[in-house]
Amino acid sequence: MADTSKRAAKLAREITAFAQEHGGSAEGQIAYVGQTGARIVLVGADGVWGDLMAPSVETAKQATEQAGITVQESFDGAMAEKVKTGPYEWSRMAGIQLGGPPEK
Repeated sequence: MADTSKRAAKLAREITAFAQEHGGSAEGQIAYVGQTGARIVLVGADGVWGDLMAPSVETAKQATEQAGITVQESFDGAMAEKVKTGPYEWSRMAGIQLGGPPEK
């Protein structure tokens, strides 16, 4: 139990630091990813996004609560609208759709 609390506290500090670096606030979404644990997707007020992995959904929930961010049920259109993407993301997305990045 103590290890879960420590991990949640560490994640909460990372979430808080992300929010401070990206416009002063952030919102998140927690996704169960099987035995690996849970993914916390974060979107900062400035539109930058990032993610963290937690060992469980419960730990992810504790961390987001401690960080005081809003957690959305799903990464829906309203949340996706807030994400700002740049050339890197567009090339990666297009590359995935077209079979990967061009060979050099």
